[in-house]
Amino acid sequence: MIAAMSTPDITLYGIPNCDTVKKARLWLAGHGLEYRFHDFKKQGVPADRLPGWIGAVGWEKLVNRQGTTWRKLAPEQQAGVTDAPSAAALMESQPSVIKRPVVEWAGQPDGEVTVGFNEAAWNERLAAGSKH
Repeated sequence: MIAAMSTPDITLYGIPNCDTVKKARLWLAGHGLEYRFHDFKKQGVPADRLPGWIGAVGWEKLVNRQGTTWRKLAPEQQAGVTDAPSAAALMESQPSVIKRPVVEWAGQPDGEVTVGFNEAAWNERLAAGSKH
């Protein structure tokens, strides 16, 4: 099944000790999919990629308002995140506020960007990719 799939060019962005990132990495490895890992802690947020992510999924989905980093922000900082530019500035200065993982699925029919890990959706993506 995987052999028939056009091999996606996958880049996974996140933080290595994040449980959701760990699950996503295990899923990719378990399905024999190679990927590049971009560590927000060591490499920062790629400013050249952020506008594309915002355009693909919206800044509201990228900002993790349930996470510890968001909750630790001062109320005025939280209130200041009202649009894409203010969200981008926060994400660049506080990478841990980004919902993880962010995955770029280049080489797939849709070239999609996804945020978070949803095993059922990723299984569907893998199955759909094998039909092309």
